[in-house]
Amino acid sequence: MKPLIIGIAGGSGSGKSTVARNVAAALGDVSVAFIDMDAYYLDHGHLPLEDRKLVNWDHPNAFDWEHLVRHLGALASGEAIDKPVYDFVEHARAETCERIPPADVVVIDGILLFTDARVRDLCDIKVFVDADADVRLIRRIRRDMAKRGRPLAEIVEQYLATVQPMHLEFVEPSKRYADVIVPRGGHNPVAIEMIVAKIARSVQGARP
Repeated sequence: MKPLIIGIAGGSGSGKSTVARNVAAALGDVSVAFIDMDAYYLDHGHLPLEDRKLVNWDHPNAFDWEHLVRHLGALASGEAIDKPVYDFVEHARAETCERIPPADVVVIDGILLFTDARVRDLCDIKVFVDADADVRLIRRIRRDMAKRGRPLAEIVEQYLATVQPMHLEFVEPSKRYADVIVPRGGHNPVAIEMIVAKIARSVQGARP
């Protein structure tokens, strides 16, 4: 059967990954493949590290859309892919790839996922995860300090310079393309149950 592709968009720190994990955990024996849009940043490994830090990673032009669309299309056709891996410490694409096998459901998340019409067309269900700006900022600070080794001053500077303005210009307007909007991030069990029920019905109906 054709895999069901679930696109999950929302601002940085909104809870997209939490929603994705909660949906997958509730699907039982349905196989799920995860794709992170961040893996498809254009590779700026040829630039010095200090120059890489200055790239606007929150603009649609920061992504390799052709690569992403090609891989989503392959997964939609039931084919495995070798997903790139992005190194957030080095601000560059890693040399290794991650093998993603075919699955009943493909979940992809990313802040700018719905800004490209080709990606939207490939998504069977489009979910936008919403959260207050202060909550998203606090989550981003905690994540970047703990997992990416970045100092507070650098995180705040990047947020004010690119994250916040790009959210207002691109991420927030893309909400209109969503089929489902999930308020309060991943802490919304009713919304999660509704999404899971929709996926389960679709998968069940597609099975012979």
